[in-house]
Amino acid sequence: MGQTHVLPLLKSLPPTSLIFWGPPGCGKTTAAQILARQWQLEPLYFSAVVNSITEVKRAMEGGDLLGPRLLFVDEIHRYNKAQQAAFLPYLESGKVILIGTTTENPSFEVIAPLLSRLKVIKFEQLKEKELEKILERGIKELKVEISREARKKIIELSGGDGRRVLNTLEIAARISKGEIQESHIIKAAGERTFLYDKAGDYHYDMVSAYHKSLRNSDPDAALYWLARMLIAGADMGPILRRLIMASVEDVSFADPGAFEIAVNALRAYEFLGSPEGDLIVAYATIYVALAPKSNTAYKAWSSAKKEAAETAHKPVPLHLRNPVTKLMKEEGYGEGYLYAHDFEEGTTPMECLPEGVRKRFFFPLERGKEKEISRRLQWFLRIKEKMKGEK
Repeated sequence: MGQTHVLPLLKSLPPTSLIFWGPPGCGKTTAAQILARQWQLEPLYFSAVVNSITEVKRAMEGGDLLGPRLLFVDEIHRYNKAQQAAFLPYLESGKVILIGTTTENPSFEVIAPLLSRLKVIKFEQLKEKELEKILERGIKELKVEISREARKKIIELSGGDGRRVLNTLEIAARISKGEIQESHIIKAAGERTFLYDKAGDYHYDMVSAYHKSLRNSDPDAALYWLARMLIAGADMGPILRRLIMASVEDVSFADPGAFEIAVNALRAYEFLGSPEGDLIVAYATIYVALAPKSNTAYKAWSSAKKEAAETAHKPVPLHLRNPVTKLMKEEGYGEGYLYAHDFEEGTTPMECLPEGVRKRFFFPLERGKEKEISRRLQWFLRIKEKMKGEK
């Protein structure tokens, strides 16, 4: 079954409630069967896709004085929060030992009270050598001959899923009239499926890899992750949102054109759709990846939000308030306000922050086109200081 990092732990485990978390076909069910034999308990198998929570509760009620009942619940994340809560009293009383499996991150998909009573064990996607061992066992079991090309193809088309390896082999054995060839494997495998879930971990992992590749100025990796998401049927919306965010969060003023290109990619894709629009997004991906990088806008905004939260009690200075009524004017609203356009330099030494608030949030870099932004800022800071000294 592979999962060499998990097996030593399983061998030492006493009867314990567990969550097995990992991709399809990685050995979660096999691991549960191993534990059932190890603990000498007869498991009751349920699937959240097929069985109602009422059926599961009925089985949990059947526990008796002979010891706890072992329940195996496949895809436990498909039960809603109220349904998952049904397991709690039986786990608390010790009447039930639960082994649940999920392909989704249990931190998000399993309720906290249930999660606190379970040990989570993470399973990884099967590696090529592990898939080859599974294939060899299948070949011996079915007593078939298979060509070297067919062996490679079955591993290639498996997507890291051991169950898919065996299913494809079994179908190919029925199709072939002798040695299994590559053509039999292709026919048996049918249309290739890709490991991806538009709302699950695979989506967030891939879109994260895409964004981080953009940030790391790696256009090849960014294009690869873009292609992986698209061939798996991902929506372009979340991808374009990341592209636009990267153009501001990671490129910023070092190349303002990156933001313009990213936004235009969104508009072009909305007009063209797929597959024509895919090329536009790829084009924008390359540009954003190769643009000079700066996170100064992101850092400035984060600092400003933090300072604002800590000093939200401070009033707006009177000279910045509009004297809308006579009473407000008498109270000093607007008094001392300096209109920037009345000054030759187009700015004033007037303070625009409350007293005691941090004065600087934005610190531009000497990188790309941000050099010009830095020069402008320094010029304004010098002029303001000069004007203050002339007052």
